Amino acid sequence: MQGLILQLTRAGFLILLWLFVWYVVRTLRADVYAASGMRAPAPYKRSGRGLPSFGKSKVAKYLVVTQGALAGTRIALGTQPVLLGRADDSTLVLTDDYASTRHARLSPRGHDWYLEDLGSTNGTYMDRAKVTTAVRVPLGTPVRVGKTVIELRP
Repeated sequence: MQGLILQLTRAGFLILLWLFVWYVVRTLRADVYAASGMRAPAPYKRSGRGLPSFGKSKVAKYLVVTQGALAGTRIALGTQPVLLGRADDSTLVLTDDYASTRHARLSPRGHDWYLEDLGSTNGTYMDRAKVTTAVRVPLGTPVRVGKTVIELRP
């Protein structure tokens, strides 16, 4: 009887071990494909006549909160970086339990804005992909910090 219990315990442990390995591989695979699967912005937008609008590049002028406790908030963008977090000295102070004190930063580089996570606990997401390095933020792309969603607008 003890041999049967020992064999069942070994089999149960082996099954748990394989489930753990499967879960780790699945999580790593999801992180790798999410980071590389970000959509590239369109090279140009079509005007109403169906022709490319080459001379009319749009520049982000506002940061707009689209979801969360601060929905509707609009911040004019300048040449200074925008700090997002719960700290009182942040440009956009978030009253969100899922946001870190210094959660993320939007920095201008020429006419483009780049998003970087500042080591937050819950991560920063751009269009459902986790941000791990500084990435360019296209206009209108949702950026999630905790429960707050922001977008760059012209």
